[in-house]
Amino acid sequence: MANVTLPQIDERLKLLPPDKLAVVYDFVSYLTEREAERALKETASTAYQTMSASESVLRRDWDRPEEDNAWANL
Repeated sequence: MANVTLPQIDERLKLLPPDKLAVVYDFVSYLTEREAERALKETASTAYQTMSASESVLRRDWDRPEEDNAWANL
């Protein structure tokens, strides 16, 4: 796909009638929301992977008699 600049898009948009601008706006809004959802899913996936990777390390620290004693009265 060729690189397109905002000024090039702006030039083309100026040639469209208002009803077509509404269609373009809806499409751009859809693309923006889809990208935001993708980024959110990617962030959530990374956070989950980090949590899963650290679980075994934390388990070694938490599953000790000293920890059990420290929390026994709570």
